[in-house]
Amino acid sequence: MTDDAIVDLSREDPLAAVSPLDGRYAGRTAPLVPYASEAALMRARVRVEAEYLIALADLEATPLALDADARASLRDAYGSFSAADARLIKALETRGAEGYAATNHDVKAVEYFLRVRLDRAEAEGVVADAAALYPWVHFGLTSEDVNNLAHRLLVKPAVASVLVPAVREVRDALVDLAHDYRGTPMLARTHGQPATPTTFGKEMAVYAARLGRALGRVDAAVDGLAGKLAGASGTYAAHEAAYPGVDWRAFSAGFVRDLGLDHAPLATQVNPCDDLAALFDALRGVNNVLLDLDVDAWLYVSDRYLGQRAVAGETGSSTMPHKVNPIDFENSEGNLSKANSDLTFLGDYVTSSRLQRDLSDSTVKRNVGAAFAHCLLGYAKAGDGLSKVVPNETVMREELEATPEVIGEAVQTILRREGDTDAYERVKELTRGRRVTLDDFRALFDDLDVDAAVRDELAALTPAGYTGVADALVDEIGEPDAADGSD
Repeated sequence: MTDDAIVDLSREDPLAAVSPLDGRYAGRTAPLVPYASEAALMRARVRVEAEYLIALADLEATPLALDADARASLRDAYGSFSAADARLIKALETRGAEGYAATNHDVKAVEYFLRVRLDRAEAEGVVADAAALYPWVHFGLTSEDVNNLAHRLLVKPAVASVLVPAVREVRDALVDLAHDYRGTPMLARTHGQPATPTTFGKEMAVYAARLGRALGRVDAAVDGLAGKLAGASGTYAAHEAAYPGVDWRAFSAGFVRDLGLDHAPLATQVNPCDDLAALFDALRGVNNVLLDLDVDAWLYVSDRYLGQRAVAGETGSSTMPHKVNPIDFENSEGNLSKANSDLTFLGDYVTSSRLQRDLSDSTVKRNVGAAFAHCLLGYAKAGDGLSKVVPNETVMREELEATPEVIGEAVQTILRREGDTDAYERVKELTRGRRVTLDDFRALFDDLDVDAAVRDELAALTPAGYTGVADALVDEIGEPDAADGSD
């Protein structure tokens, strides 16, 4: 295939996409298209401009008059926004259209698009004089007034409607595993070495609880998204010059809140974006929990604590036919690591601007959707991995039986209770760095100067039975579908 053929292919085929997000993984990332694509940003800008024009008409100070039909027509400009509309805006920006020269400016293209829509509304008898409305489209605004609001109108549902539900699915899967295997004993490892036993269900409950808390931070960050509408340097100067009698601060606050955002009253030309940085950091918190899960699940598969259901027709290895690889957890790990790198960069970058404005953040913000897409892939793959694993209770029990030294903690603690000042040292001498059996422990018990009841208590200890209240701790997380941002 020639280079020219690749270029032709790239115009319509995901096989030629520069990014795998729009190529190999396009099916997985499709839910973000309504919020992360350029067309989505165009539509959000149209929404801001249309609603702003309507809000200006509601001010007694302005001569604007928009009846119900005119308002409905303006709202239809974004409510029924089409691919043809997006192409028209792009044409207005890049080569000119509908009698307008190319703007070479994406927000100015949206302004002219609304003029075109008003002309069409006039032709349909909905608007009496479209040209009379032209001066009021984008009146007193700077592009950043439109952009900061548009971005947040996209980020908010992208997180709340796409990313959060995907995380909740993973959390519910963990809750299911926690409840189903709450009493399944399993060797724990601290520092990679055999340690006090736990249960598989309790370990899954830990991750479910952590995700619940992390989701709470995401929800709070989404609720805290704040928009700015204050003009070229954040002083309302143009608005105040035109209509000094209007309380423009109150107007701005009401307008932004009507869009479903908090209001940022103090800004330069740019919204400082601390709210976005807080959201990106909260998403990193979710991702870090799942990265921890991905690695642990991979290790459990490696240790055969977790088996994997083979998928019909799936190839595990190009050369070793027997393999069922933990590819979903690996894929999740890779995507979440990439997402965190992007989110860290975004959070650091968007919160700074030279003096009152520089444009370096503009291109950076266009990559928020890519970071979200890697998040979504990571969540989906973690969920896929959990749906395929089956705890291997036989292996878990066999390894517990082969590691009786883990009851040493219980032995020395009971002896301490009985007043044995050398309890720790006694058990350490028996077990540290050595392979021991339950018979070795029983020989120790026979030599102890303790009551028969205590000796029987010690003799009854087993690795599988030494899990404390692990099964009861599972109840701390509640039931599936109960994730509400808390434990």
